[in-house]
Amino acid sequence: MKVNIYYGGRGLLEDPTLYVINKMEQVLTELQVEVKLYNIYEQKNTISMLPQTLKDADGIILATTVEWLGIGGYMNQFLDACWLYADKTALATTYMQPVVMSTTYGEREAMVTLENAWEILGGLPCSGFCGYVEDVKEFRENTEYAHIIEKKVETLYRTISQHTKGLPTSNQAVTRSILRTTQLELSPQESEQLSKFVSDDEYVQTQKADIADLTSMFRNMMGEKKEDSAGEYINDFKVQFRGNPEFNAKYLFMIDGKELPLFVNVSGEQMDCRYGKEDNIDVYMKLNSNIMDNIVAGRETFQRAFSVGDMTAKGNFRTLRMLDEIFTFS
Repeated sequence: MKVNIYYGGRGLLEDPTLYVINKMEQVLTELQVEVKLYNIYEQKNTISMLPQTLKDADGIILATTVEWLGIGGYMNQFLDACWLYADKTALATTYMQPVVMSTTYGEREAMVTLENAWEILGGLPCSGFCGYVEDVKEFRENTEYAHIIEKKVETLYRTISQHTKGLPTSNQAVTRSILRTTQLELSPQESEQLSKFVSDDEYVQTQKADIADLTSMFRNMMGEKKEDSAGEYINDFKVQFRGNPEFNAKYLFMIDGKELPLFVNVSGEQMDCRYGKEDNIDVYMKLNSNIMDNIVAGRETFQRAFSVGDMTAKGNFRTLRMLDEIFTFS
């Protein structure tokens, strides 16, 4: 028998979940079960590959910690990867025991989230457990808590060894007949190969560059000349300008596909906007035309685009934040 443990916390020393999975690992080893621990935070760049490790497991333990809200980002990413890349045939015979420790409120909700996710993936649920830990030291030294953990591990062992069946659930029915989320129609082998490509950052960046080159080539083939730098966006900036008598700044936007940068000079309640190279700039920004289109259409802001990495900037960041105040795109 083989059981994999997937730990979705951050690996902090005071994390009570680490104590729990260590205790579970000891008990399973005593029961002559092969145990493999995967710390998801250590493999955050290759999470898309982790679902391939499910194939040889008879059962798994999904263990995470509620630090402020929900099951945490690492566990969410792992479950997303299972939805996209896991062999659903293998999941159908794999038992899962959820383990959630909380240092705040919400351990029961988090455990239910794991149970629901596994059932929707098509896997077999096993009775899990959760708990609130206020003092980690006291929790570790409590023999009654250790006994409870041992009993839960024994339950998992019996469930797997006896191939215990459960009653049908609405989650399973929804998956079969109602859920219409688009999935990748791939064989297990193709799914495994794709997950390798997705986890290879160099490969992904190369593909993005190739797509950008092809897009540019086809635009030229279809007669779509480069947008003229004479007027685009200039009128948008002029119409939406709301000057501030006490504010002066010079901005330079380097927009992909434009031969010249867009220069915006704000001087109190006056504004000059044109394409061309200028010196003594307060803030330099680089973005693509799609992001700029979203900004001038009011679907995005400069600050949000910068925060999520859609736009890069260099210069005075207080001056950068003023852009959304003096240009009220809507």
